[in-house]
Amino acid sequence: MGGAGSITLGVTGHRVLPDAAELTERVDGALDDLAEGRAVHLLTSLAEGADRLVAHRVLARRGGTIEAILPLAVDDYEDDFVDPPSREEFHALLDRATASEVATGPTRTAAYAAAGYAVVERSEGLLALWDGRPARGEGGTADVVAHARSLGRPVRVVAVAR
Repeated sequence: MGGAGSITLGVTGHRVLPDAAELTERVDGALDDLAEGRAVHLLTSLAEGADRLVAHRVLARRGGTIEAILPLAVDDYEDDFVDPPSREEFHALLDRATASEVATGPTRTAAYAAAGYAVVERSEGLLALWDGRPARGEGGTADVVAHARSLGRPVRVVAVAR
């Protein structure tokens, strides 16, 4: 968990987001509320969309750091990204991570769920960029939010339209 003067937060959310520029201001506000003046150490799977938007915002903050909890080995995981620029962004963020690990599962879907749950279990709070709808698959945003709430973690939802 976060050390003196810092807080460890997790992120979950959708890969496809509406206007990211509009979301940026709301993400910054949510980070301010959760951090309460402390530096943020973010646990993230570095997926496209929510994870990366929040990672960039945390790295832009004074003392902000990121740690990657990936669902799959890097070479396998990057196959899930839409194009070469997305893979380049993933590697650039991974290079800035203070640490990284792979949370595996018996199937690809289970590995994604395991990574989401590991983010929650090692965090002090969760920032969710979420449309409020049920998960579309095992370990989806709704499942990760429910897991955080079941553990008593504070959850801050930034509502997104889908």
